[in-house]
Amino acid sequence: MSPSMTAAAGAQHTEAEIDSAYKKITWRLIPFLAFLWLLAWIDRVNVGYVKLTMLDELKWSESVYGLGAGIFFIGYFFFEIPSNLMLQKIGAKKTLMRITLGWGATCIAMAFAKTPEVFYALRFLMGAFEAGFLPGVIVYLTYWYPSGRRAKVFSLITAASALSSVVGGPLAGNILNLMGGLSGLSSWQWVFLIEGTPTVLAGIFTFFYLTDHPKDANWLTAREKQLVAVELERDHKALGQREHSIFAALKDVRLWLFVLIYFCIVAANATLNFYGPTLVKDLGFTNPATIGWIMSGAFLLGAGAQILNGTHSDRQCEVRWHCAGAVLLGVIGMLLVAFAQGRSPALVLTGLVVAVIGTSSAFPVFWQMPNRLLTGAAAAVGIALINSIANLAGFGSPFMLSAIKAATGNLTPGLFVIAAVEMLAVLLIIWFVPKNTAAKVKTA
Repeated sequence: MSPSMTAAAGAQHTEAEIDSAYKKITWRLIPFLAFLWLLAWIDRVNVGYVKLTMLDELKWSESVYGLGAGIFFIGYFFFEIPSNLMLQKIGAKKTLMRITLGWGATCIAMAFAKTPEVFYALRFLMGAFEAGFLPGVIVYLTYWYPSGRRAKVFSLITAASALSSVVGGPLAGNILNLMGGLSGLSSWQWVFLIEGTPTVLAGIFTFFYLTDHPKDANWLTAREKQLVAVELERDHKALGQREHSIFAALKDVRLWLFVLIYFCIVAANATLNFYGPTLVKDLGFTNPATIGWIMSGAFLLGAGAQILNGTHSDRQCEVRWHCAGAVLLGVIGMLLVAFAQGRSPALVLTGLVVAVIGTSSAFPVFWQMPNRLLTGAAAAVGIALINSIANLAGFGSPFMLSAIKAATGNLTPGLFVIAAVEMLAVLLIIWFVPKNTAAKVKTA
């Protein structure tokens, strides 16, 4: 065998070893992180299903619900950056444990929210606790994966937000149908109790299961740790100079461009999560379980789309069009829902599914753009800043939609506004995000 053939065989063997190491890392970390994100979304958006009975029982208005659903994101705004800075100091597993325990306990406490004031306070507190989870996971993945492998694994995690409706919708619907009056509690109270308890247990388990860095992983061999370290160093060099300074990053106009883009995407996603069940109910579906199953079908397709889009993005080493195209599909679906309101239930459902597929599949690809701009402390703060400010759209869109529905009796004008906001994200990505956000990094 010639020296060149021997070198080629050695390179192939090394690539196989790298793939094997990352397969082990992925199976160890990603299912668990996805499970935590699944619980987070079930606990975050279950108010959309609880609303079907809670408002009538407590004599609350649409405006009370809209403010309570949205105030979650005010808590997000104030506590996300401190949470990510804390992650840099105490590590990922302690941070994610604290976050998970906090929002799980708050979800349980929601069962006893009998006044609007308590409802608002607990929704704010849930946002404050959950703040930092997603940006923390984004930063955490940079400790383990090179950039060319992140979109796929991140899509596997973010797909859990779509799967949350697959699980949470039917679960909440059946609890609402079957458990009303049990032990003197209303059905909506049981939703919060049953869905918050597993989160608390998962938070305790987090501390014992996660590992902060590859070098600390006793479940990796010394050879696997070495291969991962080499891959991360190679990726760091291939990406070139990135911003480390927090203050310099805050002066970079690109960071604020990503804030605006993500704001537009979140506005659409919050609309689908908090008002999707209401849109289905307005079509004449009155059984909460049926509404839950319809929403679960839409979000199951959204989860699949997230994974496909993230995987294809990694293979093509391209993020700009993968993100813009997904958001554009979300715009088309939202417009279809708006135009078909009061005209065609079939078109409303079709548009809802298309909107969920498009908007959901934008998330894992979007986060690869700021990840290639920032690193270190700048990444921790920058990613948290993008997520915290942009998630204020999660406050604004439910509040705006509730006000419009209270004034007009339907959601159509508000849906047109959300579609226009989402379209702005498409234009910003196409016009201002560079075609090559990073050098191509070879992936196996």
